[in-house]
Amino acid sequence: MEPLYSGKAKSMYETDDPSVLRMVFRDDVTAFDAEKVDRIEGKGRYNAEICASVFEYLEGNGVETHFLERTGDAEMLVERLDIYALEVIPRNIATGSLVRKYPFEEGQELDPPVVVMDLKSDEYGDPMLNDDIVRALGIAGPGELEEIRDEALRVNNLLLEMVDERGLLLPDFKLEFGKRTDGEIVLGDEVSPDTCRFWTEGGRSLDKDVFRFDRGDLAEAYAEAAERILA
Repeated sequence: MEPLYSGKAKSMYETDDPSVLRMVFRDDVTAFDAEKVDRIEGKGRYNAEICASVFEYLEGNGVETHFLERTGDAEMLVERLDIYALEVIPRNIATGSLVRKYPFEEGQELDPPVVVMDLKSDEYGDPMLNDDIVRALGIAGPGELEEIRDEALRVNNLLLEMVDERGLLLPDFKLEFGKRTDGEIVLGDEVSPDTCRFWTEGGRSLDKDVFRFDRGDLAEAYAEAAERILA
């Protein structure tokens, strides 16, 4: 079956139920706008394990997500959503692009957290947005944008609690939201080492930065992240 959509590391397939999609996590890994690419055996399975566990944790704490059930080592069933063209990034520790583009110190704690919203567009390089541009582009209205921001902060607080219990730090991570047919806004996409920065208390990365910056074996890093998060 041809995928309905195939991104950098996931493919979405239709099912017999038009309201349900099959999300498959592939072993592909990319960085720097796909300038650096590879295929790491087992990566898709680790992402699926972590993502399913995180979604179940969030659902158990009152966060509505598109997750339905895990159906294989590297796949799950999810609700079909009308996804906002937004990448919503809660940041708790300054690193990455926040340090490159702004006068923050690497590792600086951000209290309260900073929520950044980028346009989800490879064509335009995922530029950062403000509320006026979001509204002018017709991506979301004021009420929707406020709800998305509030929900992102709620997810952030829950994930900070979860990773703290597992001896991890969560510098930042990317979320995507979408609407159900009734207009309800829910969390979509994934939460995994592909979309999150997970640091050990000793400062080691257990996420895609291992691949980006050649910091070791990516499969081993994802395996350790899975072991800690699924504990």
